[in-house]
Amino acid sequence: MVKAYPTVSDEYLHAVDKCKRKLRGLIAEKNIAPLMLRLAWHSAGTFDKSTKTGGPYGTMRLQEELNHAANAGLDIALRLIEPIRVQFPILSYADFHQLAGVVAVEITGGPDIPFHPGRLDSDSPPVEGRLPNATLGNDHLRQVFGVQMGLSDQDIVALSGGHTLGRAHPDRSGFEGPWTTSPLYFDNTYFKEILTGEKEGLLQLPTDKSLLEDPIFRPIVEKYADDEDAFFAEYALSHQNLSELGFPDTC
Repeated sequence: MVKAYPTVSDEYLHAVDKCKRKLRGLIAEKNIAPLMLRLAWHSAGTFDKSTKTGGPYGTMRLQEELNHAANAGLDIALRLIEPIRVQFPILSYADFHQLAGVVAVEITGGPDIPFHPGRLDSDSPPVEGRLPNATLGNDHLRQVFGVQMGLSDQDIVALSGGHTLGRAHPDRSGFEGPWTTSPLYFDNTYFKEILTGEKEGLLQLPTDKSLLEDPIFRPIVEKYADDEDAFFAEYALSHQNLSELGFPDTC
């Protein structure tokens, strides 16, 4: 199956390219790549394949979704990138938020992620409670990413590697600390750290630890820890899958 991507105008594509350049500058200047990645993920991760609701369709701009407990602090993300957004009124919020996530990974040393524009903005925010709960385990991860979103086990592990960027904040998630010693650099260190056990000053969430307890997840963790190129290649596809939830498939 392949995606049926929307058709956009040359003017729209030019705006995407120009906006991407401006996002690179701002995100690098402000060191906000982790925040932009969180914005993109939390926007996309609400997709429910059974009802075709939620997902990466610009609803994070709506106060109702911003008020969800899991989105604490994302109002800061929107304020920081608003000066760029207003320069490109042709772009949907949906594309703009996902583009920010792509740029966040690329400018911190991560892989280039394919980006297909054409998402339309929705005016219907998702119900609260669809994002992963970091205190739970593998059954929960498969329920949210697999049953709800329609992603694979490999996607679950690859996307977990995005925790190589950033840190948790008590006022946002209830947890504190970075997952790696270089939280502004995208690499495969996350997987190396969870395999070597807990260390003072570094965070391992229950969901992180649970990856090692699963007979399917653990070999993927070990592969990514040993082979950064494999992680980058598969992360790029998994990130693309997440950012395109709701795009229709065609044979």
